[in-house]
Amino acid sequence: MRPNGFARDRDFDGTVLQDYDFGSSPTLHVPGDWNTQSDKLYYYEGILWYRRHFQYTLESGNRLFIRFEASNYETVVFLNGKLLGVHEGGYTPFEYEITDNVISGDNSLVVRVDNKRREDGVPTLNTDWWNYGGITRSVYLVQTPSTFIRDYGIHVNPDNDRLVEGYVQLDGGETDQTVNISIPELKINAKVQTDSNGYGSFSINSKPVLWDVDNPKLYDVILTSKDDKVKDQIGFRTIKTDGTKILLNGKEFFLAGINAHEETAFNSSRANNAAQDAILLQWAKDMGCNFVRLAHYPHNEDMVRTAEKMGLLIWSEIPLYWGIDWKNEKTYQLAEQQLEEMISRDHNRCNIIIWSIANETAINPDRTAFLTRLAEKARSIDNTRLIAAAMQNREIEPLHMTLTDPLCDVLDILSFNEYIGWYDGPKDKCDKVKWTFPVDKPVVISEFGGGAKYGNFGSSEHYFTEDYLDELYEHQFQMLDRIPALAGTIPWVLKDFRSPHRLIPGIQDEFNRKGLYSDQGQKKKAFYTVRAWNLRKTGKAE
Repeated sequence: MRPNGFARDRDFDGTVLQDYDFGSSPTLHVPGDWNTQSDKLYYYEGILWYRRHFQYTLESGNRLFIRFEASNYETVVFLNGKLLGVHEGGYTPFEYEITDNVISGDNSLVVRVDNKRREDGVPTLNTDWWNYGGITRSVYLVQTPSTFIRDYGIHVNPDNDRLVEGYVQLDGGETDQTVNISIPELKINAKVQTDSNGYGSFSINSKPVLWDVDNPKLYDVILTSKDDKVKDQIGFRTIKTDGTKILLNGKEFFLAGINAHEETAFNSSRANNAAQDAILLQWAKDMGCNFVRLAHYPHNEDMVRTAEKMGLLIWSEIPLYWGIDWKNEKTYQLAEQQLEEMISRDHNRCNIIIWSIANETAINPDRTAFLTRLAEKARSIDNTRLIAAAMQNREIEPLHMTLTDPLCDVLDILSFNEYIGWYDGPKDKCDKVKWTFPVDKPVVISEFGGGAKYGNFGSSEHYFTEDYLDELYEHQFQMLDRIPALAGTIPWVLKDFRSPHRLIPGIQDEFNRKGLYSDQGQKKKAFYTVRAWNLRKTGKAE
């Protein structure tokens, strides 16, 4: 560490040589991306340094942690001049214990954030969304007892929804304890004995009302150890497949979905709180959706929790997108780390029914081995959800579409992106296509659609008109109606979002225009066609 470097947080007074002065530098709002807070930083990819002073007095015998909900991409954290650690990955949480580093009085937190894309990173160099830099989600301090409840999992048995089961994990020196699990509304008040590693499991007969999109029932849950207490709200449901059907709570269920990026509704900055998320999720509900694919990375925790309260199912995904360095073990370990961080944060959220491990990755043996290994890892962590990836269809002969991906045998559903009528032929190609599939599993179209600039009306044969997009969806839905194994559809995408690849002046202006809403929240003509499909497929047609 340089003696007068940024981590030392020295005010510049001219008496020592240094190249910074936090006290006279511009400020940024945290949480928030730097791109939309400063015109100078709009296209910036590189290093930015943050400094925050705070006062804190730690209670005797307690422990203190600093938690980052997300920071894009590589984050180096210093407290009072000492390196706490380095985290790589822009969409998942991380934390450091600072019990021995915090001081009574003024503390200096210095954070170095670097959002440069990397060939061996996850995601890698090329993506179709904006590379928002900065501390994009909340940062906070967490004070705990010396031994505290580190983790817990509570759910119904996947094969028996009358059996509430789970575990508790303690962290600290006094790991051999009795922990009380209370769910007052279910009259559950159970005691769990933890072992020398702080782990204890339980299984309790009960009859919870199952969480459903029309009745998103959540129960107050209280876990109490010797010195710690944790409160949460948890719902119970089962999700599994049966041949070509998806079963929610044992009943066939059609996923009427929409894709969404984590951008605010009206100014297209990085979304990071429940109020911003609720607007986007309500737009999805207004379209008749019961399901949202959070593309192409884990969204903020408020997004998942707000959706759970609103009765929206979730597909959550790590950013293995397009071309990844499949032969690199470091890249695999980074992907596995992000998978574990995603599952660790959200494994108690019952509305998440799918963990997704990739999007649109070209088939080759190294990639298939990489993703197979990752799918096995996901199942070893959590056996209560489906494992998926957004694959790509193949035309094996003229107008005969199928999947030739070896992942079909690995994943729980046949989920894939297809853009017939946009990237793949004219709209009327949809009318002629035949679909067959290599295995009997549920089929979910994880992306389809096209682009339109809001208010751009004209010939339905002209790209980027609302008329073209609306007619494209009509052809698509007629085609999809002919797929007997169809269990879900997820149009691309909820709203127009920023993308540096979309450059047509006056039409795209650095926005991907495939949204059913514009970037200003205006409904495009195709919104109503998609809504009518969703309502019909879910039996709620008006």
